[in-house]
Amino acid sequence: MLFKIPLRNIRRSLRDYAIYFFTLIIGVSIFYVFNAIGGQAATVLVDESANDIVKLLSAALEGTSVFVAFVLAFLIIYASRFLMKRRSNEFALYMMLGMSKRRISAILLIETLMIGIGSLAVGLLVGIGISQLMSAVVANLFEADMTSYRFSISTDAIWMTVLFFAVMYIAVMIFNSTAVTRMKLIDLIQSGHKSEKVRLRNPVLCVIVFAVAAVILGYAYKSVGWPDDSLSPESILVYICMGIVSTFLIFWSVSGLILRILMSIKKLYHKGLNTFTFRQISSRVNTMVFSMSVICLMLFVTICTLTSAFSIRNSMNKNAEELCPADVEVTLEYISVEGKRCCDDLDLFFGEAGIDPTAELKESVRYRQYKDKALTMADFFGDRYEEIKSRNSRIFYDTAEKIMGIGEYNAVMRLYGRDEVELGDNEYAVSCNFSQMLGIRNEVLADKPDLTVFGTKLRSRYDSCIDGFVSLAIDYENLGIILVPDSVVAGRETYSDNLVGKHGITDKAERSKLEKKILGEVNDAIDFWATKLALEHDGATVQAYLWAVGKGEMLTATVGMSAILTFLGLYIGLVFLIACGALLALKELSGAVDSLARYEMLRKIGAEERDITFSIFKQTGIFFLMPLVLAIVHSFFGMKFATYVLEAFGTSELWKSIFVTSAVLLLIYGGYFLITFMSSRRIVRDKVY
Repeated sequence: MLFKIPLRNIRRSLRDYAIYFFTLIIGVSIFYVFNAIGGQAATVLVDESANDIVKLLSAALEGTSVFVAFVLAFLIIYASRFLMKRRSNEFALYMMLGMSKRRISAILLIETLMIGIGSLAVGLLVGIGISQLMSAVVANLFEADMTSYRFSISTDAIWMTVLFFAVMYIAVMIFNSTAVTRMKLIDLIQSGHKSEKVRLRNPVLCVIVFAVAAVILGYAYKSVGWPDDSLSPESILVYICMGIVSTFLIFWSVSGLILRILMSIKKLYHKGLNTFTFRQISSRVNTMVFSMSVICLMLFVTICTLTSAFSIRNSMNKNAEELCPADVEVTLEYISVEGKRCCDDLDLFFGEAGIDPTAELKESVRYRQYKDKALTMADFFGDRYEEIKSRNSRIFYDTAEKIMGIGEYNAVMRLYGRDEVELGDNEYAVSCNFSQMLGIRNEVLADKPDLTVFGTKLRSRYDSCIDGFVSLAIDYENLGIILVPDSVVAGRETYSDNLVGKHGITDKAERSKLEKKILGEVNDAIDFWATKLALEHDGATVQAYLWAVGKGEMLTATVGMSAILTFLGLYIGLVFLIACGALLALKELSGAVDSLARYEMLRKIGAEERDITFSIFKQTGIFFLMPLVLAIVHSFFGMKFATYVLEAFGTSELWKSIFVTSAVLLLIYGGYFLITFMSSRRIVRDKVY
């Protein structure tokens, strides 16, 4: 009997609450897929340099899984609450027939175990299938070789999934057992006759609360959407708290106003079944103010997370092509012994060591940068220094400006395939691509101010910065380089001596091999100088301010960061979307079941089936739209702040990210809406009274 009743109940639940089981299966499969990514990388020939990034990605996803597990546990317990409420009449019948609460708990325990084992089994099978496709995604991100691909199953991911979901179901069992022990027969019998009260809150209080919430939210929007220099991590946390509280207050006030507003519009309120429809909506919103607020905030996080992750990935991939136009770069500031400069020239550095790094390069350019201690950022801003400092106090205004001769700058531009710059004998220009600094410098350059560089007075050739750079990078990091005639820097002490070059090799393996060889030669030269200077100065400490980088290494770092951000964004975004859709769906389905008697009454008074179906559609649509609309508004200002933070990476591909995020949102959230509508319609239409 203990197994017969649970089996019958599960068969019945699969029909009425298929969306619940569907959510559990998808949750299990997603959990497995993202935790199996490390194992999937092993099925393809991922480059050795990417192995560490894959390990870091796996660790990040495993850490995120703990948070995801809490979200899914909340979802499962929340769903169980509605399922328990739905079965009040069933439990009342058991108790009237003499079944003890302990026996009812045993039935629920067996049901939960069956549902859990079934969901885990199906979810893992689906996850294993999807994870094979993930191999192609990993291979594409890391330019891996798919020829050695083999079907694989990650046992670690399976055990992790089983462990986390076992803990979740234990929590559900405890919740169910506690709920059963608190059951009273009279409450179970009357539960089907109780209606959720439509609370008409004081409209004046609701208007006041809504106005206060709107003002607080507007202030938070302005502060993060158009941030000034006073914005700090502490103030950001305050604005987040303001947004959370305001969201709750808006739903609280709207839930008290929505019915009154609709009732005041007589033609709309009394049209068709709108009276019934709006009261149904008001009743559910009234009982879900907190839940609506949480769902809205989860949707907001989902939209911003997905959009930012895709944007960074797209921008970084684009940046890698634009900002890494050469293959190798070596930068030498100086080598010192006990603080004394001994070598600051690349020809001397490599020549003494008997190494020629350009031997393997088809093209190369050597350029030098300088600094004039009398020309700091504060000097560049001139009369506008105090004004700019009041708006941007975080800039290091006492930092000396980087200076470069126009001849060497143009040589680098020719190597990079970019436009050259023209300067007269007494002119200067500024190269910059970091957007925040670009705007400040352009304010100053608009007046074409004079500038003194190494004692030579120069006038500005242009009224704005030149969009440019010289160092290889994966983001827009050039804060500004003052370009001057070559005669101005002739004979001056260098700040850095640099070499950039192209080897022209496109094969990934050969490119990596050559770049490692060149970088190895740089390390050999460093070892040579360390040994030489240590011997000459009786074992004194030698310090080398030198670094070298290859394009392959930078591309791998770019791919790694974009992969981590993309996978984390997808992981959190998908789980949050599923949670939001499932929570709303379960509440709507539960409401449909609770309102069966009302729908039967509508039929008895002559309402047509078409009108009832349209009423269900409107209820479901408005119910799903309410948190989404406010979440989209939140996201608009959230992305304004995100673009401010992500400006160094570039946001030129933001519109593509918005499109992809919208597609994901439509597919999952919209899918839940359609399934909920169709399930609610079937419950109302097919129920036998």
